[in-house]
Amino acid sequence: MAWLRNALVFVFFYIVAISHSVFGRPATFAEDFKITWAESHIRQLQGGRAIQLVLDQNSGCGFASKRTYLFGRVSMKIKLIPGDSAGTVTAFYMNSNTDAVRDELDFEFLGNRTGQPYTVQTNIFAHGKGDREQRVNLWFDPAADFHTYSILWNHHHIVFYVDDMPIRVYKNSGRVPFPMSQPMGVYSTLWEADDWATRGGLEKINWSKAPFFAYYKDFDIEGCAVPGPANCASNPRNWWEATNYQALNAVEARKYRWVRINHMIYDYCNDKSRYPVAPPECRAGI
Repeated sequence: MAWLRNALVFVFFYIVAISHSVFGRPATFAEDFKITWAESHIRQLQGGRAIQLVLDQNSGCGFASKRTYLFGRVSMKIKLIPGDSAGTVTAFYMNSNTDAVRDELDFEFLGNRTGQPYTVQTNIFAHGKGDREQRVNLWFDPAADFHTYSILWNHHHIVFYVDDMPIRVYKNSGRVPFPMSQPMGVYSTLWEADDWATRGGLEKINWSKAPFFAYYKDFDIEGCAVPGPANCASNPRNWWEATNYQALNAVEARKYRWVRINHMIYDYCNDKSRYPVAPPECRAGI
């Protein structure tokens, strides 16, 4: 019966391989993305399944999705700059590329001095209004290994995830603008920002540590591509619009509270110098 067992194993892995080749995500870099800045500073690895971004004194670099999307989820696995990365910013974000009424959803990873925690800043622009910064110190070393960073965007809310931990929720409460109609591209950049990135600009880049490297893999975009079927964005059968994605579940809510209690270091909602009265979205809950 060994031959039958071996045949069944072969068929199983053949079916898995076929299904992943047709439906499998994540994609290779070139399938969904293009280099937008400093091609010499982005290197494709593992046959395009991973990339290396390079920052040196000559240039940073960046890439963007070939298409734009209206609702869905985007995620990437990223390994950030190790050691002394002060003054650097690795960004992963969505942007409508419409200046006056821009919609934008930002992850910005702010470099550190050796031994200090990495900070991730999130920001949200809706219909041109931004200035909604929150900062969280990561509870692990994001330069030691890859971690998954995701943005879920549907008609009900926007959720930023670090692995399976929701670190930010922005509700479509009806009281403030919410990105509903402008498709957004997916972008990433690695650049110098030592005028503000680390301790408000007090810590400058140590160029003797250059070049700086960040690594990406598992490029996963699931959403309504534009141009595409006109009814996609309003289709309630899209998986990201399902009931269990319309609000955090009980487990996610506990994780969210844990992050905010133990690791949040700045929230614009609590900054009385900027907002003596908290903006209305701050009272929308999760």
